[in-house]
Amino acid sequence: MAASEYGNGPQARPDHGERLRVARIGKPHGIRGEVTVQLFTDEPAERLAPGSQLIREPGRDTQDRTTSVLTVSRQRWNKQICLLGFDEIADRSAAEALRGSVLYIDVSSDQEDEEGWYSHELEGMVCVDAAGRKLGVVAELITGPAQDLLVVTTEAGEEVLVPFVEAIVPHIDPGSRQIRLTPPEGLFP
Repeated sequence: MAASEYGNGPQARPDHGERLRVARIGKPHGIRGEVTVQLFTDEPAERLAPGSQLIREPGRDTQDRTTSVLTVSRQRWNKQICLLGFDEIADRSAAEALRGSVLYIDVSSDQEDEEGWYSHELEGMVCVDAAGRKLGVVAELITGPAQDLLVVTTEAGEEVLVPFVEAIVPHIDPGSRQIRLTPPEGLFP
Protein backbone atom coordinates (compact mmCIF):
# COMPACT_ATOMS: atom_id res chain seq x y z
CA MET A 1 0.00 0.00 0.00
CA ALA A 2 2.47 2.60 -1.20
CA ALA A 3 1.82 6.33 -1.25
CA SER A 4 2.37 8.26 -4.41
CA GLU A 5 3.37 11.60 -2.96
CA TYR A 6 3.82 13.48 0.26
CA GLY A 7 2.11 16.84 0.28
CA ASN A 8 0.22 19.47 2.19
CA GLY A 9 2.36 21.22 4.73
CA PRO A 10 1.48 24.24 6.79
CA GLN A 11 2.12 26.68 3.94
CA ALA A 12 0.28 26.48 0.62
CA ARG A 13 -2.12 23.62 -0.01
CA PRO A 14 -2.94 22.24 -3.43
CA ASP A 15 -6.55 22.08 -4.51
CA HIS A 16 -7.88 18.60 -3.78
CA GLY A 17 -7.60 16.44 -6.87
CA GLU A 18 -6.07 19.17 -9.02
CA ARG A 19 -2.55 20.00 -7.88
CA LEU A 20 0.07 18.08 -5.96
CA ARG A 21 2.97 19.62 -4.04
CA VAL A 22 6.26 18.18 -5.31
CA ALA A 23 9.04 20.49 -4.02
CA ARG A 24 10.01 23.67 -2.20
CA ILE A 25 12.68 25.96 -3.66
CA GLY A 26 15.72 26.43 -1.44
CA LYS A 27 19.00 28.29 -1.90
CA PRO A 28 20.35 29.32 -5.28
CA HIS A 29 23.24 27.21 -6.55
CA GLY A 30 25.86 28.89 -8.71
CA ILE A 31 25.32 31.93 -10.91
CA ARG A 32 23.14 30.49 -13.70
CA GLY A 33 19.82 30.39 -11.84
CA GLU A 34 19.87 26.84 -10.51
CA VAL A 35 18.20 26.21 -7.16
CA THR A 36 18.27 23.49 -4.54
CA VAL A 37 14.89 21.90 -3.82
CA GLN A 38 13.38 20.08 -0.87
CA LEU A 39 11.51 17.15 -2.42
CA PHE A 40 7.95 16.11 -1.54
CA THR A 41 7.70 13.45 -4.24
CA ASP A 42 8.98 9.92 -4.43
CA GLU A 43 9.29 10.28 -8.22
CA PRO A 44 11.61 13.28 -8.78
CA ALA A 45 13.06 11.90 -12.04
CA GLU A 46 9.56 11.79 -13.56
CA ARG A 47 7.83 14.72 -11.82
CA LEU A 48 10.74 17.17 -12.19
CA ALA A 49 12.13 16.05 -15.55
CA PRO A 50 13.27 18.65 -18.10
CA GLY A 51 10.21 20.01 -19.87
CA SER A 52 7.93 19.59 -16.83
CA GLN A 53 5.60 22.50 -16.16
CA LEU A 54 5.43 23.37 -12.45
CA ILE A 55 3.01 25.76 -10.78
CA ARG A 56 4.95 28.04 -8.41
CA GLU A 57 3.27 29.66 -5.45
CA PRO A 58 5.16 32.01 -3.14
CA GLY A 59 6.06 30.81 0.32
CA ARG A 60 5.74 32.86 3.51
CA ASP A 61 9.06 34.69 3.02
CA THR A 62 9.42 34.53 -0.77
CA GLN A 63 10.53 37.84 -2.34
CA ASP A 64 8.69 37.28 -5.64
CA ARG A 65 5.03 37.15 -4.50
CA THR A 66 3.52 36.21 -7.87
CA THR A 67 2.15 32.81 -8.81
CA SER A 68 3.58 31.56 -12.06
CA VAL A 69 4.43 28.52 -14.14
CA LEU A 70 8.06 27.40 -14.37
CA THR A 71 9.43 25.02 -16.99
CA VAL A 72 12.23 22.72 -15.83
CA SER A 73 15.23 23.12 -18.14
CA ARG A 74 17.58 20.82 -16.23
CA GLN A 75 17.67 18.50 -13.27
CA ARG A 76 20.82 17.17 -11.67
CA TRP A 77 22.04 15.89 -8.34
CA ASN A 78 24.91 17.24 -6.24
CA LYS A 79 25.51 14.44 -3.73
CA GLN A 80 21.98 13.91 -2.34
CA ILE A 81 20.65 17.38 -3.18
CA CYS A 82 18.38 17.85 -6.17
CA LEU A 83 19.20 20.92 -8.29
CA LEU A 84 16.78 22.39 -10.81
CA GLY A 85 17.16 24.99 -13.51
CA PHE A 86 14.20 26.72 -15.16
CA ASP A 87 13.74 28.29 -18.59
CA GLU A 88 12.36 31.43 -16.93
CA ILE A 89 15.23 31.91 -14.41
CA ALA A 90 18.53 33.11 -15.88
CA ASP A 91 20.64 34.20 -12.91
CA ARG A 92 21.29 33.91 -9.19
CA SER A 93 19.29 37.05 -8.30
CA ALA A 94 16.14 35.73 -9.97
CA ALA A 95 16.69 32.35 -8.27
CA GLU A 96 17.08 34.01 -4.85
CA ALA A 97 13.76 35.85 -5.30
CA LEU A 98 11.99 32.45 -5.57
CA ARG A 99 13.45 31.00 -2.38
CA GLY A 100 10.73 29.40 -0.26
CA SER A 101 8.31 29.01 -3.17
CA VAL A 102 6.29 25.82 -3.33
CA LEU A 103 6.14 23.86 -6.59
CA TYR A 104 3.08 21.89 -7.69
CA ILE A 105 2.17 19.72 -10.64
CA ASP A 106 -1.26 19.46 -12.21
CA VAL A 107 -2.59 15.97 -11.46
CA SER A 108 -6.16 16.47 -12.69
CA SER A 109 -5.31 14.56 -15.87
CA ASP A 110 -3.28 11.81 -14.12
CA GLN A 111 -4.84 8.38 -14.06
CA GLU A 112 -5.64 7.21 -10.56
CA ASP A 113 -3.20 4.70 -9.08
CA GLU A 114 -5.38 2.04 -7.47
CA GLU A 115 -2.58 1.00 -5.13
CA GLY A 116 -1.40 4.48 -4.10
CA TRP A 117 -2.77 7.44 -2.22
CA TYR A 118 -1.90 11.11 -2.24
CA SER A 119 -1.62 12.81 1.12
CA HIS A 120 -4.41 15.25 0.30
CA GLU A 121 -6.77 12.31 -0.39
CA LEU A 122 -6.21 10.93 3.12
CA GLU A 123 -6.10 14.19 5.08
CA GLY A 124 -9.13 14.65 7.29
CA MET A 125 -10.20 11.00 7.11
CA VAL A 126 -11.35 9.60 10.44
CA CYS A 127 -9.40 6.60 11.74
CA VAL A 128 -11.39 3.97 13.61
CA ASP A 129 -10.50 0.64 15.18
CA ALA A 130 -12.20 -2.69 14.35
CA ALA A 131 -14.98 -1.91 16.86
CA GLY A 132 -15.67 1.47 15.21
CA ARG A 133 -14.14 3.52 18.05
CA LYS A 134 -12.64 6.80 16.78
CA LEU A 135 -8.84 6.86 17.14
CA GLY A 136 -8.15 10.21 15.48
CA VAL A 137 -7.98 12.11 12.20
CA VAL A 138 -5.30 11.86 9.51
CA ALA A 139 -3.16 15.02 9.46
CA GLU A 140 -0.80 13.92 6.67
CA LEU A 141 0.99 11.07 4.97
CA ILE A 142 4.77 10.94 5.21
CA THR A 143 6.53 8.89 2.56
CA GLY A 144 9.76 7.21 3.51
CA PRO A 145 12.36 5.05 1.79
CA ALA A 146 11.35 1.92 3.70
CA GLN A 147 7.68 2.56 4.48
CA ASP A 148 5.13 5.34 4.65
CA LEU A 149 3.55 6.71 7.82
CA LEU A 150 0.13 8.15 8.54
CA VAL A 151 0.23 11.04 10.99
CA VAL A 152 -2.95 10.67 13.04
CA THR A 153 -4.02 13.41 15.47
CA THR A 154 -5.92 12.00 18.46
CA GLU A 155 -8.79 13.74 20.29
CA ALA A 156 -6.21 14.80 22.93
CA GLY A 157 -4.15 16.52 20.22
CA GLU A 158 -1.31 13.99 20.24
CA GLU A 159 0.27 12.91 16.95
CA VAL A 160 0.61 9.17 16.43
CA LEU A 161 2.75 7.80 13.58
CA VAL A 162 1.01 4.77 12.10
CA PRO A 163 2.93 2.53 9.68
CA PHE A 164 1.01 2.64 6.38
CA VAL A 165 1.04 -1.12 5.78
CA GLU A 166 -1.87 -3.42 5.00
CA ALA A 167 -1.58 -5.31 8.31
CA ILE A 168 -2.26 -2.09 10.27
CA VAL A 169 -4.32 -0.19 7.66
CA PRO A 170 -6.49 -2.96 6.20
CA HIS A 171 -9.30 -0.79 4.77
CA ILE A 172 -9.74 2.74 3.43
CA ASP A 173 -13.25 3.88 2.51
CA PRO A 174 -13.06 7.13 0.50
CA GLY A 175 -16.88 7.34 0.36
CA SER A 176 -17.34 7.52 4.12
CA ARG A 177 -13.92 9.20 4.61
CA GLN A 178 -12.94 6.51 7.14
CA ILE A 179 -9.83 4.41 7.60
CA ARG A 180 -10.04 1.20 9.61
CA LEU A 181 -6.89 0.52 11.63
CA THR A 182 -5.73 -2.57 13.49
CA PRO A 183 -2.93 -0.93 15.50
CA PRO A 184 -0.62 -2.92 17.72
CA GLU A 185 -1.27 -2.62 21.42
CA GLY A 186 0.15 0.58 22.89
CA LEU A 187 0.35 2.54 19.63
CA PHE A 188 -2.59 4.76 20.58
CA PRO A 189 -2.94 6.25 24.07
